[in-house]
Amino acid sequence: MGEADIAELSRLVEAASHADGHRALGEHKWLDLVQGGRQGFAGFVAREAAGRRRVIGYAQLSRGHDWALEYVVHPDWRAEPQLRTDLVAAALDEVSTQGGGHVHLWVPKPDADDDAVAESTGLQRGRDLYQMRRALPVSEHRSTVKTRAFRPGEDEEAWLDVNNRAFHGHPEQGSWTRRDLAQREAQPWFDPAGFLLYEVGSALAAFCWTKVQEDEHEPGEVGEIYVIAVNPDFQGRGLGKELVLAGLEHLSSLGLTKAMLYVDRDNEEARGLYRALGFHDDHVDRAYTGDVAPATGVATGAGVATVAGTEVETR
Repeated sequence: MGEADIAELSRLVEAASHADGHRALGEHKWLDLVQGGRQGFAGFVAREAAGRRRVIGYAQLSRGHDWALEYVVHPDWRAEPQLRTDLVAAALDEVSTQGGGHVHLWVPKPDADDDAVAESTGLQRGRDLYQMRRALPVSEHRSTVKTRAFRPGEDEEAWLDVNNRAFHGHPEQGSWTRRDLAQREAQPWFDPAGFLLYEVGSALAAFCWTKVQEDEHEPGEVGEIYVIAVNPDFQGRGLGKELVLAGLEHLSSLGLTKAMLYVDRDNEEARGLYRALGFHDDHVDRAYTGDVAPATGVATGAGVATVAGTEVETR
């Protein structure tokens, strides 16, 4: 992707985000786009086939344990469901030419059209991810553990070890590298003071990484518990609750009035903890999943397909 491509895609993402009230492209995908894609990166750009040839849709692939896919469609083109189908189909074709594999298509706040796109491209409903929220400050609970701030340049290896063991097998969080962490540390929102570590002796026992949401609809109001985990060697000590509370207290100290986090629907233990701490379900994001067979004798590379008055380009 060149600078001109990224500028056009940024305008698309901004238009979709403004219409939807949330960021249209997930953080992992956005960083891959603007800073260089990881293994298996591919982008698919849909343009008007005539006239202004605006970018009206985009899909992006990346590969970790499995293939991850997201798409964005301009608000003016959402009445044309075939565009979403074409973007997803182009991405799945690329997965096939790259040897196939298991695919997660993530859609925030899915609707019936998203369900139809998944069905028409051979994907099934998979994971549901709940966004949960609560008001700040927290008056009914207090953390009883002493945490310290993350120290850039010193704590990366210990944190990566605990994170990857705690999230072993998780499709997004379980295989972070120094590059992944460095990308976040370079973001404007990164604040070591909100990256809380709890140690037992010299061992990192648990952590709670918070961030202030950059939300034009709720500016200066929402803080997120971005990643939270307990070292598997220290589970069963109630540290999850203590670190949630420590994170909420930090966000409240910044003057924020709302807190949010994401949790898998099937993680009943964590959802129960969050409900006990005053969180409620706000909305659901969904992963559609499927297994794509490898293609034989098909060359990969850039191309253009014109469907329903649009052109879908592979980058």
